[in-house]
Amino acid sequence: ISESGEQSWIRLEPLKNTHLPGKVTQSSEGLVDSSPKMTANGVHDIEDRILRITGYYGYKPGFSSHREGSESHTETPCSEASGESRFNQTCANTALKVLGGLLMVLCVSSSWVGTTQVVKLTFQSFSCPFFISWFSSNWNILIFPIYYSGHVVTTGEKQTPRQKFECSRLFGEDGMTLKVFVKRTAPFSILWTLTSYLYLLALKKLTATDVSALYCCHKAFVFLLSWIVLKDRFMGVRIVAAIMAITGIVMMAYADGFHGDSFVGVALAVGSASTSALYKVLFKMFIGSANLGEVAHFLSTMGFFNLIFISCVPLILYFTRVEHLGSLSSLPWGYLCALAGLWLFNILVHVGVVLTYPILISIGTLLSVPGNAAVDVLKHEVIFSVVRLTATCIICLGFLLLLLPEEWDTVTLRFLATIADKKTEDHGEELTESSIQTRSRSRANGTVSIPLA
Repeated sequence: ISESGEQSWIRLEPLKNTHLPGKVTQSSEGLVDSSPKMTANGVHDIEDRILRITGYYGYKPGFSSHREGSESHTETPCSEASGESRFNQTCANTALKVLGGLLMVLCVSSSWVGTTQVVKLTFQSFSCPFFISWFSSNWNILIFPIYYSGHVVTTGEKQTPRQKFECSRLFGEDGMTLKVFVKRTAPFSILWTLTSYLYLLALKKLTATDVSALYCCHKAFVFLLSWIVLKDRFMGVRIVAAIMAITGIVMMAYADGFHGDSFVGVALAVGSASTSALYKVLFKMFIGSANLGEVAHFLSTMGFFNLIFISCVPLILYFTRVEHLGSLSSLPWGYLCALAGLWLFNILVHVGVVLTYPILISIGTLLSVPGNAAVDVLKHEVIFSVVRLTATCIICLGFLLLLLPEEWDTVTLRFLATIADKKTEDHGEELTESSIQTRSRSRANGTVSIPLA
């Protein structure tokens, strides 16, 4: 009876299940076996009940420590084997990619050296730089057929060249129309032609080593334009590299005084590097990242634009007697075709940046400088002044600084911290070993070392 005077009632309900364990009883559903059942992992239900009653709430019904131990023993070897196979596959893929990149480095440097030296040989009998540039650019038309042939051989795809050409996203959803074709292709084709034309003009004034070194400044110009136009991340080390490139340019121009062909040649080479940098920044701005097929498509489209719209320029230069071509039979077709083939090969290798690490392609461009220097010294017996050598080294060093990744400072500090921790651990192990040896020697001599409190 509660304080309020009301009585409390306890209601007893009959048991819904009166089956005893180990008995087989009759129910509405048929025979029911109430004996302790064996779960999938070999544990009885009665064990689960006991563990719940004793307060082991962390225990999951149907899972015992024996099962967990067996699972760990059975799954660990499989997981280790799969992880090891994945690691081996990753290492193999990385090694193949690095080897392919090293091969491309060799191809890029050799193609640049070959192109520059063949141009110097061509100028000995045929001095028409714009015609050479126009003739070589027309060979870009072959890039997409070469890509499509390789794509069909490797993948066996049944898509026709026209379908593959029209599937590119470079010209929008409406496909390629005359307006879109001119709008998208004209700026890049003009910049491409200016880059090669100014490069060839510079080779008429300077040695191949100087022109190739000055052309490496395009990396610094790409960084400056990307920082200003594309709002890329500011990096102090790249600003230093850009200043070094400008310093090398000034020193190269000062080598023979600020007058004459040397100064004009430096200006032309810097102009070629500038137009190349503008081309790359505009490509990144309007087109962005593109796969191998899209790059081949775009370069072939530029070749068509060059053939259709820029063919009038060599004719104008011919009739105005700026460039005297002569008869078709007198043209050095061997040099022209070799130059165009090397230029095309150089472009195809640069497309390989999609397949390997971009830094390897940049290193290949840089290695063309010592390659041209070796040819100039051995074949043309060129003597370089101290100022030119210093300027070339400064430009190349700035080029290497521009290849550093964005997180280079964090990675370097982490690497130095790891080395310091490892040295500390090694020093601690050496101290421990020396103390153990000292104690063992003292015990052997009969002395006892008493530690200080």
